[in-house]
Amino acid sequence: MTITSTSSQTRWIRPEDARLTDLLEVLTEQTELADYPHATRLEQEVLVYEWATLRHTATDEVTRRDVQAELARALSDGPGIVVLAGAFDAEPLDRATAAFERMIAEQRASGASAGDHFAKPGANDRIWNALEKLAVVDPGAFVAYYANDALALVAQAWLGPGYQVTSQLNVVNPGGAGQTVHRDYHLGFQSAQTCSTYPAHVHALSQVLTLQGAVAHVDMAVESGPTLYLPHSQKFSHGYVAYQQPDFQAYFLDHHVQLPLAAGDAVFFNPALPRRGHQPHERRASHGQPAADQLGLRPGDGDRRPGACGRCDLPHAARRPRRRYAAARGRERRRRHRRGLCLPDEPRPRPARRRPVTPDTG
Repeated sequence: MTITSTSSQTRWIRPEDARLTDLLEVLTEQTELADYPHATRLEQEVLVYEWATLRHTATDEVTRRDVQAELARALSDGPGIVVLAGAFDAEPLDRATAAFERMIAEQRASGASAGDHFAKPGANDRIWNALEKLAVVDPGAFVAYYANDALALVAQAWLGPGYQVTSQLNVVNPGGAGQTVHRDYHLGFQSAQTCSTYPAHVHALSQVLTLQGAVAHVDMAVESGPTLYLPHSQKFSHGYVAYQQPDFQAYFLDHHVQLPLAAGDAVFFNPALPRRGHQPHERRASHGQPAADQLGLRPGDGDRRPGACGRCDLPHAARRPRRRYAAARGRERRRRHRRGLCLPDEPRPRPARRRPVTPDTG
């Protein structure tokens, strides 16, 4: 992983040392499509992979590792963002979308304000901890939606096996405010002064402890206001103490990229990549509202990040569709084995424990 530093002797990263000229030097690097042989095309410095093609390449264990190495390189030393076009099939996507829409309708009917943390309460619709809530209201949809090969491929490439998923669905309504420019968890959302109390190696390590992603649940044209990104900027060593400064914010707004997405597309990006999500647009009312399931992924043995679900609350009913899926998966594995093929052994959503663990008070 390449992280450009203003000094080889830097051990502490201070806000006063963050210079826009250093960021501009990082951004001189351009993405070369030839360096990523499994990518289909390049759009505004963002690598786009057609899942219809990539899913077959990733079936073989050897080529799967090659693909994952390429994805990890793209997220770290490349643009820091990849799109898997058509990553989610229509049936599980539509089923999950219908369940999420019912949840939003129930939230509105109850009078609860479940907006995001950027707009005024109630201006936008948000389902916090959508993963757990989907498992409760529709276990079959939960299994079909999150047992996704594209999600497993990218998550394992960045985090390894046993990763954990958090999820919040975000819908930006006409008139609702968009997000501010930010980097993400762990050091994201903290003040520059707080970030400066962490040594330089923590700034570098923070971005490999999580992976950010989003699944488009509707077609999202540029006019509808999809997320803004600044490719390659995750390699700027002072990014966590710089992105809140006015000159960096202004540069982002003038030089960002904004990609249209189709329903079922999934975008994954380095958490150190500055972004500004779901922007208001004067023409958005005629182009629909952006609706995306925002994914946060982390290693299975890491700390519990915000939005992590309570595993003990997942319904026992989720076990049944998962077992049916596992049985069908086993039959497919045996069939392919007889034909000389093999399937990757990706992890699946784990069922809840039957009962909470009671602490020993003795």
